Amino acid sequence: MVGMSAPAALDRHPDRLLPADPGVRAIARRLYDAVRGLPILSPHGHVDPRMLADDVPFADPAGLFVTPDHYVTRLLHASGVSLADLGVGQGPLPEAESRQVWRRLCTHWSVLAGTPTRYWLESELAEVFDIAVRPSAATADTIYDQVAERLTKDAYRPRALFERFGIEVLATTDDPCDDLSAHAELAADPAFPGRVIPTFRPDRYLEAAAPGWADAVARLGEVSGVDTGSWAGWVEAMESRRAHFRAHGATSADHSHEDVGTEPLADPDRVYRAALAGTASAAERVALRRHMLLEMARMSCDDGLVMTLHPGVRRNHHRPTFEAHGPDTGHDIPLRVEYTDALRPLLERFGTHPSLHLVLFTLDETVFSRELGPLAGFYPAVYVGAPWWFLDAPDAVRRFRGAVTESAGFRRTSGFIDDTRAFCSIPARHDMSRRLDSGYLARLVAEHVLGEDEAGEIAVDLVDRRPREVFKL
Repeated sequence: MVGMSAPAALDRHPDRLLPADPGVRAIARRLYDAVRGLPILSPHGHVDPRMLADDVPFADPAGLFVTPDHYVTRLLHASGVSLADLGVGQGPLPEAESRQVWRRLCTHWSVLAGTPTRYWLESELAEVFDIAVRPSAATADTIYDQVAERLTKDAYRPRALFERFGIEVLATTDDPCDDLSAHAELAADPAFPGRVIPTFRPDRYLEAAAPGWADAVARLGEVSGVDTGSWAGWVEAMESRRAHFRAHGATSADHSHEDVGTEPLADPDRVYRAALAGTASAAERVALRRHMLLEMARMSCDDGLVMTLHPGVRRNHHRPTFEAHGPDTGHDIPLRVEYTDALRPLLERFGTHPSLHLVLFTLDETVFSRELGPLAGFYPAVYVGAPWWFLDAPDAVRRFRGAVTESAGFRRTSGFIDDTRAFCSIPARHDMSRRLDSGYLARLVAEHVLGEDEAGEIAVDLVDRRPREVFKL
C-alpha cells in the first residue's frame, strides 16, 4: 500500500558480540570460527526428556517461545502484561488464545531490547525458523503463521531439532523419585543421535521446613525400599536413588538452596526425627539441611557424581503469583551469598579428595573475584560455574572472565551451561558464549598476553574439554 513502510528487518550481523576494535575483531573471528561448529555439551538444563522420548510435534509458537519461558514472561509481566494473559500455567492453548499470546509478545518487543532474552529469541526466529522481519504488532500474525507452518513439518519435531542443533549431550534436572523411564527409552533407541542424561536434584528432600517435606521423605523411602524413619535410613535411601540415577547415565547431582552452609551436626538423628515429628525448631531444620549437604559431598566422593551448587535465590518472591501460577514463573529473586566460611567444613573434609568435582555457581557476581576464584585457585575439587540465569548476559559473562581468570585461570571453570527450559534457545545460548569467549581471548592476544595458537586451544577447551572433564561426560 502506498505510504506504508516495509517492516524492519530482523538483523543478525555476523560479527555480533565480537569486539568493536577492527584488529581485535579479526582475531576474534578466527577464534570463533574454530569453535562455532563444535557439538553442544549441555551439562545443566531443564528440558523435559519426555518431549524427546515421545517426539511429539510442538503445538504452537506461543507454547514453544513464550508460556514456558520465565525469561520472557517476567519482562512482559513487568511491563503490565499479566501472566494469565500470557497463558502461564494453563497448559496447551487453543489456537486463538495462542495467537493472542504471540501478539502480546510482538507488541511488547521493545521491552526486551538490550536483554539476552531478545538476543536468543532473535537467533531462534532467524536461524531456526527463517524469520526475516522484526517482531511487532504489525508483523505478529505473519511471523506466527510462518512458525506454525514450520512446526507441522517433521524437520521441526524435537528429535530432528536435537540433531540439527548439534547436541551431543543434554542433561536434564530430575526428582530423586523419578523412574527415569524417558531416559531409559532414549538410551535404548539406536536411532536417537545423542545422549540425554538425568541429573539428581534432591532439594525438596533436604528442606525440612518446606510444606510436605515429611511426605516427600516417606515417598523417597517407598521408592527406594528403605525405611526413612531414621537418619541412617534417610541417608541410605538417598544413596540408593543416586545409584539408580548413575545406572541411567547421570554424572552429577545438583543442589539449590538459599545458602551453602555445611556445618556438621553433633546428633543428626535426633534433629531428623524431631523434624519428622514436627517438633524441630526453624534453626534446627536449617541445620539439618546444611548437615545433609555436607553428607551429599561425602556421597559424591563415594559414587563420583559431580556436586554442583546453585545457591542464593529467594524462590517465589511474590506469593500471590505463586498461588495463582505456581513455581518457576519469573519471580525468583537473587540473594547475597557467602561461600568462604559456609563451605569450609565441606572443603576441609573433601576439598582435596580425588573423586570430588564441586562446581560453584552464583547469582551474586561480587563473589567471583573475592571468593569463588580464590577457592578454585587452591582446592583441586573446586570449579567455578559459568554465569547462569540473571548473569547469562553478554556483559556479565565478560565480567566473569575478567574476575575469575586472574585468580583461577581458564581450566578451573566449568564450561558454559544453558540452564534453559526453552529447547530452541539452546544453540543460541551456546553460540553467544562462544562469541563472548572468543572476544575475551582475542583481547589477550592483541595485548600480547597469549599467542593466538594458545588462545585457539583455550577456546576449544572451554567449549569441549572443560564440560567433558568437569562434569565427567
